[in-house]
Amino acid sequence: MTAPDPAPRFRILEARRFEWDFRLRLPFRFGVITVRDGIQAVLRLRIATEDGREGWGVAAETLAAKWFDKDPALSDADNQHQLRRSLAIACDHSLAAGAGTAFGHFAEAYAAQNAACAAAGLNPLIASFGRALVDRAAFDALLKLHGVPFHEGLRANLMGWAPHPCAPDVTAGAVAAVLSDIRAPSRIHARHTVGLVDPITASDVTEPVADGLPETLEEVAATHRHAWWKLKVQGDIRADVDRLCRIASVLDRLHGYHASLDGNEQYEDAEGALALWQAMKAEPRLARLCASVAYIEQPVKRASALATSMAALGAERPVIIDESDAELDAFVTAKSLGYEGVSSKACKGIWRTLLNAARARAWNMAEGRQRYFLSAEDLTTLPGVCVQQDLALVSAIGLTHVERNGHHFIAGFDGRPKAEAVRFLEAHPDLYADTPRGPRLRIRDGVLEIGSLATPGLGATEEPDVGAMRPMGV
Repeated sequence: MTAPDPAPRFRILEARRFEWDFRLRLPFRFGVITVRDGIQAVLRLRIATEDGREGWGVAAETLAAKWFDKDPALSDADNQHQLRRSLAIACDHSLAAGAGTAFGHFAEAYAAQNAACAAAGLNPLIASFGRALVDRAAFDALLKLHGVPFHEGLRANLMGWAPHPCAPDVTAGAVAAVLSDIRAPSRIHARHTVGLVDPITASDVTEPVADGLPETLEEVAATHRHAWWKLKVQGDIRADVDRLCRIASVLDRLHGYHASLDGNEQYEDAEGALALWQAMKAEPRLARLCASVAYIEQPVKRASALATSMAALGAERPVIIDESDAELDAFVTAKSLGYEGVSSKACKGIWRTLLNAARARAWNMAEGRQRYFLSAEDLTTLPGVCVQQDLALVSAIGLTHVERNGHHFIAGFDGRPKAEAVRFLEAHPDLYADTPRGPRLRIRDGVLEIGSLATPGLGATEEPDVGAMRPMGV
């Protein structure tokens, strides 16, 4: 595809917000919360280009409690309402804005979105949620109008990505370098997350689901044969080492494996996180697991994570920020403190991911080695538009593995109309498998085949049935 020059400009004419409830087949604990159910937000946007064409786009994302804001005084319902409010603010700004490019809509609205959310008591990470959904739905609509898939739209800079004051360090050369290396979707390793209450062996199962799907870590390893794993820790060194030893007793049976260690802000400071790593290295039963760890994710609470050096722990293993990636320049600040990576999450924004990819590429070129990186994280992506948009994003920038276990805790398209599930299965037979329990993600030898995401739109041409959802309130 050859991009129009300049990139197409459009207005956002209409925004329709929906939501629906889902239940988990297994409880999942991360950080301070154990999740048993949830709500997914779905946004449909109508855009009009300057040449008079109109089209609809869609985005979907879980209203995740106790991640964007972990204040214990807030209930899960309070957290979900914060995210609804962020989305409403982003939609209001977009409807009032004039014409702009896809990237321009984001860049020009960034400061106003943060300011309006701050006035409503919402932190910058929450602010990014609403903007992320608007940007994805708008670009999805533009891609569909031009009949091109996500990776081709990126290569041709259909979004009009250019240097902007919202990220003054990202140069035109860095932008061009990223776009020249955009990849078509092919296949990607699914990195399975082991939560804090996940059963390791059959003896740990106290409330069996008995639905024929894997429940224990042993069963997941035997069924999906993952090469990549993500291991949660809880901020208690003794308990963390004990649980990791139990996990290692299963993973060490595999021919080979890689892992990431996720602190989920559970340690008060860098010294505490370093003490955990030293305790792990001192435990003989964790020798192979320690050798498998590729990086450590956000071990320190966000209040102090970007106020202290991470050099000592970073000398042991690369450390990345996740929850601390709130402002657009967070990765820049983190780099100065010894962090080497940052998470890519579609719920934080596709343009944020591309900006951080440009930074990592420029810094690596300056150092003459591959030191700085993005990691693909997000376990709340449900089958359908949500998981497909995130997979399209991380595969486009060349990431080879992605945190993925929404398929494990939620039984496929459970809670959605059967016809909707069948449409997605038929459109993406490489990504989904038809099982006696309905369409589910197809994982073979730990790998997701995603070639079918090269379809007009942002990873999906099919859309969810919003008629089977309720309108979202504010």
